[in-house]
Amino acid sequence: MILNFECKLSANFSYLQFMKTNITLSVDTRRKRKDGMCPIIFRLSHHRKTIAIATGLAVPPEYWNQKNREVKRTYNGVSSVARLNNLLVKKKTELRDGINELEENGQLKGLSITELKYRLTKPTITISFFDFTEQLISEMEEANRFGNAKAYRCALGALKNFNKKEFLRFEEMTYTYLKRFETAHLKKGNSINGLSMYMRTFRAIYNKAIHQGAVSADSYPFKKYKIKSEPTAKRAISKDKIKRILDLKLDYASPLFNARNYFLCSYLMNGISFIDMAFLKVDNIIDGRIQYRRQKTARHYDIKVTPQLSSIMDYYLIGKDKTAHIFPIIKRKDLQDQFNDVQWERKRYNKRLKEIALLCDIEENLTSYVSRHSMATNLILNDVPINALSKMLGHSKLQTTEIYIKNLPTHIMDEYQERLEI
Repeated sequence: MILNFECKLSANFSYLQFMKTNITLSVDTRRKRKDGMCPIIFRLSHHRKTIAIATGLAVPPEYWNQKNREVKRTYNGVSSVARLNNLLVKKKTELRDGINELEENGQLKGLSITELKYRLTKPTITISFFDFTEQLISEMEEANRFGNAKAYRCALGALKNFNKKEFLRFEEMTYTYLKRFETAHLKKGNSINGLSMYMRTFRAIYNKAIHQGAVSADSYPFKKYKIKSEPTAKRAISKDKIKRILDLKLDYASPLFNARNYFLCSYLMNGISFIDMAFLKVDNIIDGRIQYRRQKTARHYDIKVTPQLSSIMDYYLIGKDKTAHIFPIIKRKDLQDQFNDVQWERKRYNKRLKEIALLCDIEENLTSYVSRHSMATNLILNDVPINALSKMLGHSKLQTTEIYIKNLPTHIMDEYQERLEI
């Protein structure tokens, strides 16, 4: 009986530990500034996840007392260290009160950590579109989603250049405002699809702000504004041209050797993206299959290692342990540096693909995307069902796969038409 009670008590304690929501002061040494100062942050823990809340204050890391969670008295960068610490304690108390209020109202348990953060930090008057986006970017970087963070930062930079002012309320982003941004973007000679990328990002940010209660849905401008796009240039090349790349004689020491192999491996691995190929490790190969999750969508892939694919990959597997990256793309250990390695190598890769195209008499613009489009096009030509192709490409919707069909080269459509002959 006593043992049973103790088990129940232990289970209840574990559950309370899981549900526990904490707020602690800390210094973020990963965000060290050029002047040597590190931001002082509140570390919010909720549902076994953590997220940072900015205080707007910073201190040299050597003047932070981690044990007492306060600035050391010896710090002379402010007029009163005591006043600074009192300010931090006061803010922490306000955040703690906000958590307690949500818990008393029965709302705390159902909130995600991101939603909780914005409930606690939601301004009483308004919030800047720019500040909100910066917060999203910080969260993406903390979650190691550097690709998404880069796309958001790029869109934010374009918007700031257009806006001129340092503050933009969500309510100011009206249909008319978006049309003016569109006109300014196209007037510079930029593409419709570049505009589409920015607008999709703005829409995603606005949707997140509505979901997190930072802005009312009444002001949503995308009910009226329709995002434009135009068909991209044909990216696929024929199977014959793929074979020319395969048959190209290259010495191991040639700078084109790896570029050629990356292209062929991508083609043979269901059009795997360059970033996913870069992060593949030896232990992703299990029982003659490559198993990984796509960086962009986290979707699981399971691809058979065919004899032709194996004949190329075996060269890169010699002498490597299971934790090593298969391809010599990533050089460093820090994750942020690894993403930078991939970006740098992708630029060199695309440059070398153009040299390969010249050597193989390929008129099309050869890029890292061509392998994926070529794989899809050649499977369509071989009557692979669209459902199967959609799964191979990792699409969640058939409409996405249908884009590849819309972009089929004219000669392929001609071949289909010729089948109508009696």
